[in-house]
Amino acid sequence: MTPPALTQFCVELKDNGLIHLVFDCPGKSMNVFSNKAIHELGEFAEWLHRADVKGVLVRSGKATGFCAGADLTELGVAYDMIVAAPAADRFDIAFNHFFPLSHAIRRLETAGKPVAAAIAGVALGGGCELALGAHYRVITNNRRAMLGLPECAVGLLPGAGGTQRMPRLVGVGLGLEVLLLGRNLYGDEALEAGLVHAVVAEGEEVSAAENWLLSDRAHAVQPWDQPGAQPLAHAAYAEAIARHRTRELARMLGHEPAPLAILDCVEFGLMQPVDGAIRAEMSVFAHLIQRPEPRNMIRTMFLGKQAYDKAARDQSIPAAVEHAIRTACAIVDRHVEAAPVLKNAGFRPGAEALMPVQQRTVAGFWLESNARALDAIAALTRELAPVTGSLGAAELVLLDHGTVRSGAIPAYLGGITGLLAIRTQA
Repeated sequence: MTPPALTQFCVELKDNGLIHLVFDCPGKSMNVFSNKAIHELGEFAEWLHRADVKGVLVRSGKATGFCAGADLTELGVAYDMIVAAPAADRFDIAFNHFFPLSHAIRRLETAGKPVAAAIAGVALGGGCELALGAHYRVITNNRRAMLGLPECAVGLLPGAGGTQRMPRLVGVGLGLEVLLLGRNLYGDEALEAGLVHAVVAEGEEVSAAENWLLSDRAHAVQPWDQPGAQPLAHAAYAEAIARHRTRELARMLGHEPAPLAILDCVEFGLMQPVDGAIRAEMSVFAHLIQRPEPRNMIRTMFLGKQAYDKAARDQSIPAAVEHAIRTACAIVDRHVEAAPVLKNAGFRPGAEALMPVQQRTVAGFWLESNARALDAIAALTRELAPVTGSLGAAELVLLDHGTVRSGAIPAYLGGITGLLAIRTQA
């Protein structure tokens, strides 16, 4: 059978009966999962179910790495599309829009053909999840090669099976460190943890993966799909979930929904077979993506950080932005001293922060149902509004990240721009 024609991947048929699926996004320095790439992966996985091949080697066509994760620009467009829809339709729209990557990886690992991943460089987020869908993983021993799931840092969760496969492979304890603390695993550490099967010198990863695919050790069944495989009993990991939940509430006072959502995914997923677990994961994701906090955190902690770090390296941060950051920090400090309720919203929380706010049961920010907090936010934003002055859009991104980076404004609120949006919506 002729493989499908793809643009984000190259399909190479080898003389030894193997196929190389080469991730190589055109026009990009690093592979990312765009909507196009996701649907092409699904198309390839469906073809693989019917194809007569010995096995598949998934590798990157980029020298920069395997895959850095999702296309966050497209993610922002999807967020706008979801929240613009009627409330009753948003869950279905979100689920149907984002589930195809999870479904594609599941179809890849159940196609009945052994799949190996050769990882030289970063495999983060969706890239890591794609690698976890392989039956055999080879990683190079240089420090550029790593596996990780950093979505929590930008207010999201791994929605393509990452919350399910990672703890199943490395154990719940280490899995939660990867999911919640942003821990990346390299080389021998990944091998010892059971995340990869071989560590080789750079340049040897393809031949090592091919050798396994052509050996009598090659197989096409994941550990969780083995005959007789059983989900974990809840009692086996309930204590770890409770311990991390307590720590996360103390760390971020309950304002960031992503860590709690990740814990829900792990808690309710590990007790199920994988097919149910990945759908439970996507159900949690579909609710999370509707919230404003992920959008704010992507803007301040990813896009804003990239722009700020680049400008800092180039020594090109505008003087007006630096002045605005200093002014905003001073304003926040005065308001926090006058209205300690702001500490419980994450403004300069320090050691004097109040008790954690529990997970919200209604849409919107927790403070929207707290009159004292709303009054304090309103007073703060009135004084912060003039700080933006005549700054352009690119400068506002720098300002928002700078105020978050300094600890003055919490990332989940989106810097000054996010605060002004709350006031506008109120």
